[in-house]
Amino acid sequence: MASDPLLVRARGLWEELAGVPVSFAPAGGVNVVVSPKSALCPPGWLGAVALGGSALMTVPSERAALIVSDTPARLSVEALMDGESVREVLPVARMLGPATLAYVSAEGFRRAGTGAVAVAQLPADHPDLRRLEETAGQQDAGEAALDEITSPAFVVHEQGRAIAAAGYRTWPSRTAHLCVLTAPRARGRGLARVAGSAAVSHALGAGLLPQWRARPLASRRVAAALGFAELGSQLSLELA
Repeated sequence: MASDPLLVRARGLWEELAGVPVSFAPAGGVNVVVSPKSALCPPGWLGAVALGGSALMTVPSERAALIVSDTPARLSVEALMDGESVREVLPVARMLGPATLAYVSAEGFRRAGTGAVAVAQLPADHPDLRRLEETAGQQDAGEAALDEITSPAFVVHEQGRAIAAAGYRTWPSRTAHLCVLTAPRARGRGLARVAGSAAVSHALGAGLLPQWRARPLASRRVAAALGFAELGSQLSLELA
């Protein structure tokens, strides 16, 4: 699995985001490195990413490194991505995740049929997106992060209002981080798959690696329907 091109590219992304020279541990292992400027997590937090059965962890200071020093010996890679298991061995104040990381290649991509659904391409700052975010609510809009996309937005309208939209933010290592949002009243109709499909197609056309990070099962199902393969997880921790 370590030679899987998707896995190689995904690991390269997170190794770069670590902010210091580091690589994923051998199969079943966890590499820990001090990196105050790590982009694996919020500033001052601990960030962990597992991909292909191996993991890397960044900590913000030498003191934090001492706190987590025996964690790799006490937790398997799988347990490291389990919030309850981590709380048993580390003094956790706050936690983000775990979120599943999934990727797709041009060969594995399964484009969604649009049927009678029209998808419009709009600028990333179009007012329709802000109205959709208001409709979806602060929590869902924050999770989707459509306000951070650097690509065009791919939008489904109904009665003149945006009811689903997708785009992506360009990350390092030529990665396209997907952002998808559907209005609450329009969910369950496959619109996230239609809008997401358009965004993924655009990213692949630009030679980027599409990344789908998700916690809700419904979002993971949309990614799977488009051909994304779940390769690992991400978890961020603030130590007490």
